Amino acid sequence: MIKKEQLYEGKAKKVFKTDDKERLIVEYKDDATAFNGLKKGTIAGKGIINNKMSNLLMQRLEKFGVPTHFVKELSDRETLVKRVSIVPLEVIVRNISAGSFSKKYGVEEGIVFKKPTIEFSYKNDSLADPLLNEDHAIALGLATAEEIELIKKYSFKINDVLKAFWLECGITLVDFKLEFGKLFDGTIVLADEISPDTCRLWDTKTGEKLDKDRFRRDLGGVEGAYAEVMKRLTAHI
Repeated sequence: MIKKEQLYEGKAKKVFKTDDKERLIVEYKDDATAFNGLKKGTIAGKGIINNKMSNLLMQRLEKFGVPTHFVKELSDRETLVKRVSIVPLEVIVRNISAGSFSKKYGVEEGIVFKKPTIEFSYKNDSLADPLLNEDHAIALGLATAEEIELIKKYSFKINDVLKAFWLECGITLVDFKLEFGKLFDGTIVLADEISPDTCRLWDTKTGEKLDKDRFRRDLGGVEGAYAEVMKRLTAHI
């Protein structure tokens, strides 16, 4: 597979064309951002961890019937993926109150929900990714009702699979963000990444934060937390 010109550079990844129009190469960076890009920094080795972790978890999800964009890991930082058009909806699944949920609704962090919640935001940096409901998404032409139902079905399935797996690793899955894309034939698949950048992960025994919140909140030990999550994952995958 020949790596060609760069198509896109985001906050955490670069995307390149290949000699196959239906395949792209994603390269993971060590750059870190928070608060819609207002806070910037670097987490050494993050790109390597996020690349490998995403690939391992996506392969696990495939076994449970969740289609993904993953094709093949090419190197420590690069992965070959199916080319998709991203559905401009960020999907947030929450099991426990934390982060923006706690701030918006004035509740303490750590409340375990009776059942998982799901919310959508419009993937648009210039608008600061505003929350929206299903009717808004349909009205804006972001997705059809059928596509949203399928995305919800996959999202709850992903939650069930990942929550059980992380528990085996001594980690509680608090909440996480997903993105989905459409293949050339319109098939919906999981895209983007699954990592401490996109998931809130707490040590099950101590409650210690093992994710990007350590960067957001200046808690220190960011690299160590990412490395610890990767260590536990590889011991149980």
